[in-house]
Amino acid sequence: MDHINEIAPEEVEKLVDKENVVIIDVREDDEVAQGMIENAKHIALQNIPYSKDELDKSKDYIFVCRSGGRSMTAASYMDEHGFKVSNMTGGMLEWKGEVII
Repeated sequence: MDHINEIAPEEVEKLVDKENVVIIDVREDDEVAQGMIENAKHIALQNIPYSKDELDKSKDYIFVCRSGGRSMTAASYMDEHGFKVSNMTGGMLEWKGEVII
């Protein structure tokens, strides 16, 4: 497995509004209901394999979950399929930015 780029939540905050960056939250529905990063796209981890064909390989993807484990799994999978990916370290537990509900 390739080394997956890891990115700190503070860095992700600076990228939230960038046009070529897509934040994907892989948490379950009930977790996302408690708040997610603005402009993030919700695709639960188990749905990632079925959703990859809808995603644009020219964009940069940052994967997010509660603590960083599931998002690393998703990032590794997408990396294997040719996507440009990063994993947000610490997940939403470390996120200090805005969240939307």
